[in-house]
Amino acid sequence: MRVRTFLMLALCPLALGIAAPPTGAGGLPVDETARVVYHADFADPRRFSAMLTSINNMVNTYESDLVEYDVRIVFVSHGIRFLTDDPLKGTPFEEDEALRERRENLKGRLLSLSRVRGVKLELCEITRKAIGLPKERLYPGVRLVPSGVVRLAELQARGFAYLKVE
Repeated sequence: MRVRTFLMLALCPLALGIAAPPTGAGGLPVDETARVVYHADFADPRRFSAMLTSINNMVNTYESDLVEYDVRIVFVSHGIRFLTDDPLKGTPFEEDEALRERRENLKGRLLSLSRVRGVKLELCEITRKAIGLPKERLYPGVRLVPSGVVRLAELQARGFAYLKVE
């Protein structure tokens, strides 16, 4: 009796024409866009470099698999260091030697991901205002959001996968 009940329950969706939606490259449903948000709230340039490498690898994979994507980086707190050439003297986010040595490389990679690959850059307005950094000192393409942590929560609620490189 159990086997027959199990078979009926297992086969019922097929008999009704209910099936999983068709999937495309990357296992996503055909009409889906891969949505990913990276959280950058740290000061370490090596860690930021690792994050840029991760994003580049992800975008390469999506593009080679012909998967539409929406990849974003939300910058909060110390992450502001990676969105400006300003040394941020006298702030908690002041440039150090490690950042000074790697800034041009990191800037080039970040702006390439933004301009060429469509990765969106979003900065917490609370952080920017707290240190009085003029908007004009930010790299081109940076979008200000009222609160970085609220933005992260909004994106996750909209189905974005959350990643933070440790």
